[in-house]
Amino acid sequence: MENLKNIQPVEDFNWDAYEQGESYGEVSKDDLVKTYDETLNKINDKDVVMGKVTAMNKREVVVNIGFKSDGVVPMSEFRYNPELKIGDEVEVYIESQEDKKGQLILSHKKARASRSWERVNEALEKDEIIKGFIKCRTKGGMIVDVFGIEAFLPGSQIDVKPIRDYDVFVGKTMEFKIVKINQEFKNVVVSHKALIEAELEQQKKDIISKLEKGQVLEGTVKNITSYGVFIDLGGVDGLIHITDLSWGRVSHPEEIVQLDQKINVVILDFDDEKKRIALGLKQLTPHPWDALSEELKVGDVVKGKVVVMADYGAFIEIAAGVEGLIHVSEMSWTQHLRSAQDFMKVGDEIEAVVLTLDRDERKMSLGIKQLKADPWEDIENRFPVASKHTAKVRNFTNFGVFVEIEEGVDGLIHISDLSWTKKIKHPSEFTQIGAEIEVQVLEIDKENRRLSLGHKQLEENPWDVFETIFTVGSIHEGTIIEALDKGAVVSLPYGVEGFATPKHLVKEDGSQAVVDEKMEFKVIEFNKEAKRIILSHSRIHEDEQKAAKKETTGEKKASTKKAKEEPAMVTGPVEKTTLGDIEELAALKEKLSGGK
Repeated sequence: MENLKNIQPVEDFNWDAYEQGESYGEVSKDDLVKTYDETLNKINDKDVVMGKVTAMNKREVVVNIGFKSDGVVPMSEFRYNPELKIGDEVEVYIESQEDKKGQLILSHKKARASRSWERVNEALEKDEIIKGFIKCRTKGGMIVDVFGIEAFLPGSQIDVKPIRDYDVFVGKTMEFKIVKINQEFKNVVVSHKALIEAELEQQKKDIISKLEKGQVLEGTVKNITSYGVFIDLGGVDGLIHITDLSWGRVSHPEEIVQLDQKINVVILDFDDEKKRIALGLKQLTPHPWDALSEELKVGDVVKGKVVVMADYGAFIEIAAGVEGLIHVSEMSWTQHLRSAQDFMKVGDEIEAVVLTLDRDERKMSLGIKQLKADPWEDIENRFPVASKHTAKVRNFTNFGVFVEIEEGVDGLIHISDLSWTKKIKHPSEFTQIGAEIEVQVLEIDKENRRLSLGHKQLEENPWDVFETIFTVGSIHEGTIIEALDKGAVVSLPYGVEGFATPKHLVKEDGSQAVVDEKMEFKVIEFNKEAKRIILSHSRIHEDEQKAAKKETTGEKKASTKKAKEEPAMVTGPVEKTTLGDIEELAALKEKLSGGK
C-alpha cells in the first residue's frame, strides 16, 4: 500500500490524444517510426553479414542480424559445428529481406561458400586447424564438409592406427589440417592424422626414454597378425612375437588375445633408433617346467595331447608349455620303420610312459609301446624251437625273407630253407611282400631279437626218397628247361632238377641237345647234402657203343662167365645199364688183356 501512495501521475500526459488512440505525447507517430528505422542495420540482399544466435531447436536456428526481424537458418547447415550454442556469432548470407510472409531469409551455408575457397587457401598457408563435418564414405576414404567445400579425407589420414570400420566416423565433426589443394580442379585433401602425429612423436620420445628391460606396462591390442600382436603402449607400439605369447604352442595369436583388449606386457628389448619394442606376455607367468611336479619321474605314466606330428615322432603336451617327444621307435615293439602318423594324429588324447626326464634342459622323451608287454620277454615259451606259426612277409634280401609272426617278433627264412627241391635265385620267385607263409622256428636269438625260421621243414625231406630212386647209373627221362654257360638244367620226375655239362648233352649223331628237348639221362652223381644230381645223356650211347664193341672182339664169353659168377652185376637194376656196370666191365677188360 505504501508503494501505491508514492506513485504520481504524469503531469503533462495528453489524455485527449490517448482517447483518440494516440499515446505518443507530443512526438508524432511518423517521427517515432523514422527514429526506429534509424536504429536498424542497413542491409541489402545477397550480402554476407554477421549475426548472433538467439534461439535454436532440432530443426532451426534463429539468428539476429540487427534487422527489424530475425532470420531462421535450417539446423542442417550447422552439422559441421555440433558445439553451436545461443550467443555464438555466425555469418549468414541474406537471401531476401522479406518473403511473402514478411520473413527475413538467411543462409549460413551460402555465407560459408562465398568465402570458402579464400578460407581454405588461408588455412593451408597458415597451417591452421579447422573443423569439418564427415558427410559420407567414398572409395579410399571419406567426404568432409570444410567451409562448405567437399574435401577428401584419405582412409590412411583418419588416424595413426589402422581403421577397421569407416562407418563409425560418418556424421562426426572433427578437427583437420589441410594438406593439399589442387587449384586447377578445386580439390582439397585434409588430414586428421597430421594433427596428432607431431604430438605422438614427442610422446614416443618421452615413452622410449623411460623404457627399461623387464618393465611391465599396460597396453591395448592394436593389430593381430599371423606372426605376432602389435600393442599400443600409449603413443608408441610394441610387438609381441607369437613365440612370446604363451609357453605352450600357439597356432595363431587370436587364440590368446583379441583386438582392443587391454593386457599387461613386459619389455624384453627395444631399439632407440628404430624405435622397435619387443614385448612379452608369457614372461609374466612362471615357466611351466618350473611348476612341474617334483614327484614326476622316469617310468611314470602321463596323459597328454598330440600337438605336433612328424614322420620321426610326435610331440605330446602334458601341460601348457611342457612337451615330450615320442619317437616312432617307441610307438611299437615292431622293428619295421613306420611313420608316426600310422599310430596317432594331432588332437589325440593319449597315455605314455616317461622314458627320460631332463629338468635343466627342459626335455622329456616318452613311449607308448612300454604300456604293452615286451613280446621277447617270454619268447622261448610262446615261440619255442620246432613250433609252427603263420607269418607275414615283410621284406626280401638276396639271402632270404624277413617275416613278422606278431607285432615285434621278426624272423628270417634263409633262401635255402624255402624249398627242398627248387633252386631259388631270389625269394621273390617263391613268395611276395604282404603274403602269409607257414614257418617253423629253427633257432632263437633273444639278444638280437630275431628268430631263424624255415618253411621247407614243414614238409618231409624228399631227398630221402630221391636217394633211393636216382641212384648212380640209373636212367630217367628228363626235359631240358634252361640253358646255362656251364651246361643245362634238366627237369626230372617228382619235381626234382638235375644238371648236365655241355659234353654230356651231345646226342648220338653228334648234335647238341637244346632247351625243351626231352630225352633220357643217366645219373652220374647224386649228392643228398648238396641236393645235387649230375646227369649225362651222352654217357648212355657211349656205354652202349663200348658194350657192343666188347661183344664183337670176342669178350662176350668172358662177360657171360663173369655174369654167372656175379649175377647181380650181370642182371643189374631194372633200369638200363648203370655206371657201376660200366666200371666192372672196364676192370674185367683190363684183367683179360693182362692175362693174354
